[in-house]
Amino acid sequence: MRMSQTTTATDATMSSVPMDGSAKLAEYARTKAQRKRRERAIEMVLLLAACVSVFTTAGIVYILVKESLVFFAEVPLWTFLTDTQWTPLFSDAHFGIMVLMAGTVSSSLVALSIAIPLGTIIAIYLSEFAGHKTREILKPILELLSGVPTIIYGYFALLFVTPLLQKIYPDLPGFNVLSAGIVMGIMIIPYVSSLSEDAMRAVPMSLREGSYAMGATRFQTAVNVVVPAAFSGIASAYILGISRAVGETMILAVAAGMQPNLSLNPLEPAATITSYIVQVALGDLPHGSVGYQTIFAAGLSLLVLTLCFNLLGHWLRRRFREVY
Repeated sequence: MRMSQTTTATDATMSSVPMDGSAKLAEYARTKAQRKRRERAIEMVLLLAACVSVFTTAGIVYILVKESLVFFAEVPLWTFLTDTQWTPLFSDAHFGIMVLMAGTVSSSLVALSIAIPLGTIIAIYLSEFAGHKTREILKPILELLSGVPTIIYGYFALLFVTPLLQKIYPDLPGFNVLSAGIVMGIMIIPYVSSLSEDAMRAVPMSLREGSYAMGATRFQTAVNVVVPAAFSGIASAYILGISRAVGETMILAVAAGMQPNLSLNPLEPAATITSYIVQVALGDLPHGSVGYQTIFAAGLSLLVLTLCFNLLGHWLRRRFREVY
């Protein structure tokens, strides 16, 4: 009797062990399934966010191409690319996009001649020479420049920079590309300096230490080691600055004069692609007219120009990327 009771207790104990193990396995399976469902839901949300950006870009391209085809049905593409006048709102209409391209390139060159050197120098200082406290103070102040509304920059160029330049160049007109380009360059500096500094700080410390061990100074290390190693990121910062300069609107609309002029002289007034689009969009032209459709053709030209810069930046990143 006692042996049968002992056997029964042992069997009960042995049978309870597999039950506890199966319960744990079932609980683990449920937890794993829930985790997979959550991960899949997160993946779907991320995919949806990516699709939104892709569909938005595709929609912009579709609208520009569709409306531009209406324009090119009236104006030959060759005339659009080669005509040397831009007077689409006059009775004697001319549609030479090179006039607006000249103003866009001129203003961008002035801006980049200021933003790229100063932005690179600031990035080298913040990355290699500035102390932690100095960096924490200067970088937020510098990035405040990118938060100022561009319309404020436009009136700053018109009412402060232009009179200042007229003291040096008395014949400088009130509306000119030079003052607008200078202020654009000041506005773009935070984009160039911030991204360039991030690229430089990503360079491994071992490269710097190796340079110091060879007897190089901090300046020699920064210029000859850190900058070449971070060049792919610095090039991306330059391309972003170029795209920002090409797409700027309000500074040029306020300070550059919006006068179509086929010239690269920054001392003269000029119209850019973006300022022309603003001028026509705020006017009274009827939708569907050739004059109104020019804004889509000009926008498509700007999109192609920006795409070329982005492709150039992608090529530079792949060509000069360093793997550590």
